[in-house]
Amino acid sequence: MASSSVSLRGAILQRPHLTPRPAARRAFTTRRRAVPAKISCVGWDPEGILGAPQGGHIARLEFRRRLERDSEAREAFERQVREEKERRRNEREARVIPDTDAGLVEFFLDTDAREIEIEIGRLRPRLSQDFFGHISREIAQIKFAVTRTAEMEDRLIELEAMQKVLLEGVEAYDKLQKDLVTAKERLMKILQSSDRKSTLLEMVERNELNISILTLLDENIASAKTSNQDEAAAFMEDVRSSLVKYITI
Repeated sequence: MASSSVSLRGAILQRPHLTPRPAARRAFTTRRRAVPAKISCVGWDPEGILGAPQGGHIARLEFRRRLERDSEAREAFERQVREEKERRRNEREARVIPDTDAGLVEFFLDTDAREIEIEIGRLRPRLSQDFFGHISREIAQIKFAVTRTAEMEDRLIELEAMQKVLLEGVEAYDKLQKDLVTAKERLMKILQSSDRKSTLLEMVERNELNISILTLLDENIASAKTSNQDEAAAFMEDVRSSLVKYITI
C-alpha cells in the first residue's frame, strides 16, 4: 500500500494562491505539495489507514467487489493494512513529546495530518486552557506586530488553522468520551436488570437507547468470544436480541 505523509503544517500551507518562497528559517516551506491534502479532524477512521475520502465511487465499488471475489487479493490487502498500521504506530511511539507548550505547538504542526485525531486523544490532558492561551498569545503578537514578514504571515496561517483543528478535535473527543461513559452505564443497567423487558421499556420512554449502547455491547460480545467466554457471550447475544427491538439501526 502506498503511503504518503503530509504534516499538519504542510497541509495547512497547501494553498494555490500563495507564491512559493525560499525557506528562511523553517524547513516546512519545502514540504508544500502540488495536490492539496484534506485535513479531517474527526472521522470514522481514526487510524487513517484508508486515507482521506476521495473521488471515484465506481472504482471503489469495483475494488471492493474484487476483494470479495478474490481471497488472495483480500489477504494481500489486509496484510498491507496491518503493515501500514504497525508502521504508523511505531513512528508514533518513536516521537518525543515536548514538555513545553511552545514545543507542543511545533509537535502538532509537524504531525501527519492523518495522525491528529490519535494525538489529540493521546495528549488530551496537555490540551488545556493554558496551551490554547499560548497559541492565542502568539497569534495576537503576530497580528499586532508593526511590520509582518512573509514568514510571519505563514506562521499566522499555521497557528490559526491548527488552533481551529485542535479545538474542534478536543470538543469531539470530549463528547465521545462522555457518550462512552453514558453508554457503559446504560448497558450495565440492562445487563444487571432482573426484568429486562421492563427496563428496556423504561429506557425507551426516557429516550436512553441508542446505537452507541449496541456498538458497545457488540464489542463486549466479540471480546468474550475471543477470550473463550462462551457463556457470557451467549448471555450478551440474548440481551442484544432484546435490545435491537427497541433501536432503529
